Amino acid sequence: MAGNGRRGAVRKAGKKNVGGSGGQKRGLRGKGPTPKAEDRVYHAAHKRAKEKRRRDSGRHERKGDGSELVVGRNPVVECLHAKVPAAALIVALGTDNDERLQESVRIANSRGIPIREVPRHELDALTGNTMHQGIGLQIPPYKYAAVEDLIDSVAKTGEPGLIVCLDNITDPRNLGAVIRSVAAFGGHGVVIPERRSAAITGVAWRTSAGTAARLPVARATNMVRSLKQFQKAGYQVVGLDAGGDHTLDTYDGTTPVVVVVGSEGKGLSRLVRDTCDTIMSIPMTGWVESLNASVAAGVTLSEFARQRRAKSSE
Repeated sequence: MAGNGRRGAVRKAGKKNVGGSGGQKRGLRGKGPTPKAEDRVYHAAHKRAKEKRRRDSGRHERKGDGSELVVGRNPVVECLHAKVPAAALIVALGTDNDERLQESVRIANSRGIPIREVPRHELDALTGNTMHQGIGLQIPPYKYAAVEDLIDSVAKTGEPGLIVCLDNITDPRNLGAVIRSVAAFGGHGVVIPERRSAAITGVAWRTSAGTAARLPVARATNMVRSLKQFQKAGYQVVGLDAGGDHTLDTYDGTTPVVVVVGSEGKGLSRLVRDTCDTIMSIPMTGWVESLNASVAAGVTLSEFARQRRAKSSE
């Protein structure tokens, strides 16, 4: 039979040809715009951008034991100047000696911080990459206080407590700046959520300018429950947000008070806001929508500290 070399072969009826060049072809779908070079993980620009973010933020590597390794010459020097607690200064053998390295070694020696010289490949393994600039500072895990212990320690001072609780704050710079403001204006401590929150890292240590070593920071498993603990202990819980019952000009901050600060974008979470005794706003120019969280906390603490000084001088 013509067209078929096998005698008796019969084509089955109803079978559709759906594959190969003779079948139906699907239309080609566009993949969208090409991602930026720095967004493509395999591209050299991605690695450069990643390293720049590391240098700018003083990024740290978290270890299994909870300790951290701050890498990069500028971040390490800044941490040492801020008197961040350190377990060891790690220097890779063969690292180029410059002023920042010499300064790091000098400060470490003056503070009694052990200096470990290790092969470069060992520091590569500790950080998971080669972008450490030959130096790292090992920071032990931060020892957080318990909310109950914070309440008890303030009660022993006989002073009206002044506490700041942070809700939805994920930037360690904001956390460090708030800790510094609380210490500067006579506050007694800071409370942060255990999850979905900035923690005391090398970046927070540096931003706090070392005040994190002297001001207790507590971690709350449940922020709403912790706020109710403060209320039970006689504190007024004041949330900072627009359109509140009070403004900073009309609120009496001389009594025991917990100031709750939300993020600039999300503000206070619903349950936290509902738990507050008062919502208070900060008067400011109408065309400015909001303040950075650490700035808002600093302004409020400064006013409360002024009120307390005025009351004590009466």
